[in-house]
Amino acid sequence: MKILGMIGGVGPESTVDYYKLIIEKYRERKPDDSYPPILINSINLTEMIGYLERGELPRMTERLAEEVDRLVRGGADFGLLSSNTPHLVFDDLKRQCPIPLLSIVEETCKTAKAGGLHKLGLFGSKFTMSAHFYQEVFEREGMTLAVPTTEEQLSIHEKYMGELVKGIFRPETRDYMLSIANRLKKDEGIEALILGGTELPLLLRDVSTGMPMLDTTQIHVKAAVEQILS
Repeated sequence: MKILGMIGGVGPESTVDYYKLIIEKYRERKPDDSYPPILINSINLTEMIGYLERGELPRMTERLAEEVDRLVRGGADFGLLSSNTPHLVFDDLKRQCPIPLLSIVEETCKTAKAGGLHKLGLFGSKFTMSAHFYQEVFEREGMTLAVPTTEEQLSIHEKYMGELVKGIFRPETRDYMLSIANRLKKDEGIEALILGGTELPLLLRDVSTGMPMLDTTQIHVKAAVEQILS
């Protein structure tokens, strides 16, 4: 059995969700009252956001590599980042780390491809929606992504950082997110929506939109449990 090393704290609410879901999915696969081996390194979200705001991506990569190294010293066999946005530097980070890292973007892409999807919408932080790391992975597999307008992206980001990251989940925020999803479906012809922020499922997980929603947390967790048990 492999030991998972998880970079958490980015943000705290989704880290708790990851931890609970990993245990749940593990015990579904291994119903013997055992628990999975997990190391969690909860890092400073404010520090990471600062690097993003200032465009200091090499420094962000360096700091994440240092934090992954803490997990390696603790005995982790593989690692993951419990957040979508830091995957902006995932390829560079992976090259600097001595253990395999499990990409939330690549695993989500595999799920979309297996579902026969061709065009999807993408929600997340402004960093995730305005960058191209999701698009690059999906385009390699023949899929295209549509994102909200610049104005919508800024509004989503404001609610994401001001509410969801802080554990505040308002019905009016859920309705606002769904209105944008429905617009993307109508105007852009998306077949499914990627919840490309690991707090978004906490707001939208049990909501029906009339189209599939790809819960990136659940997808990442499933892949992690597979690795733990491999």
